[in-house]
Amino acid sequence: MHVPDGFINAPTSAATGVIAAGAVAVSLRGARRELDERTAPLAGLVAAFIFAVQMLNFPVAAGTSGHLLGGALAAILVGPYTGVLCVSVVLLMQGILFADGGLTALGVNITNMGIVTVVVAYALFRGLVKVLPRSRRSVTAASFVAALVSVPAAALAFTLMYAVGGTTDVSIGKVATAMVGVHVLIGLGEAVITALTVGAVVAVRPDLVHGARGLEQRLKLRVDGELVDAPGPEPVPVAARTSRRTLWITGLVTSLVLAGFVSFYASADPDGLEKVASDHGIDKKAEEHTVADSPLADYGVKDVDDARLSGGLAGVIGVGVTVVAGTGVFWAVRRRRTADTSPSAVEQPSVERSAAKSV
Repeated sequence: MHVPDGFINAPTSAATGVIAAGAVAVSLRGARRELDERTAPLAGLVAAFIFAVQMLNFPVAAGTSGHLLGGALAAILVGPYTGVLCVSVVLLMQGILFADGGLTALGVNITNMGIVTVVVAYALFRGLVKVLPRSRRSVTAASFVAALVSVPAAALAFTLMYAVGGTTDVSIGKVATAMVGVHVLIGLGEAVITALTVGAVVAVRPDLVHGARGLEQRLKLRVDGELVDAPGPEPVPVAARTSRRTLWITGLVTSLVLAGFVSFYASADPDGLEKVASDHGIDKKAEEHTVADSPLADYGVKDVDDARLSGGLAGVIGVGVTVVAGTGVFWAVRRRRTADTSPSAVEQPSVERSAAKSV
């Protein structure tokens, strides 16, 4: 659902740019509460994984394909604020390096694919886990439903933006029906990918999954008329669990394989937005991408004639750049959190108040 330049007019693109910038600023502050020394590296890996899986278009209907949006997956794994940042990093890398998604439409894409999907998915996910039994299966099931709903929600958000600032005169009712209809099918693929990924991580390290925190509920026993916590099971030794380093390496290798090899077998059909745009004339005023001559444009390496090698190298480069950029951002956010909670930062206000009193 990467919106190119020219679909949405300048005022609406600027307005969504302001919304996106505000959401990113809020997310940078909110992510300080979500990230720690355990989850900061995982957040960078989640961004790289989303980049890799977005290269794997899957067929959903005759002549139409879809790909992961990733908002639900990121929000459940690393938290909603960090999830917005993950998707934003991916979209920025795709727009600048691979000419995927217009640069003037970056605000539109972050709003649709980063903000709407995260807010809708995480709100629905939290509501479901509160009413479902507290178990790992419930987390996985809630992930499936949340991801499924988030994709047509993003399609509807694009339709509303197009109704406000579309550059062609088309029937919004027909566009809405087509967009939501095809993206419900794409949502099924998103739901499967999200549920499988969340379920895999929860199975080995539930403590690292933001949406699974507090999953264990202590059993209460009545002793002398009072409720007390029952003795919990013995903690699993760290050596018996999958280490964070092993999980990170496994995730990175998986991302590299998906982007560098499996992506060659992805569907070549246009995705849902491209198909609807073509069928309804939305793409009449589409503009050439600003970096269309980039060495990595269209997910291929310039001057490499072999299509499989070219696409594979581009995918590997994309995963590498995204994991480095994402990890850098999240480590910086985490360091800011550490600075904000350091003793000197906490004590400084009291020192200043004392000095003010003495004056």
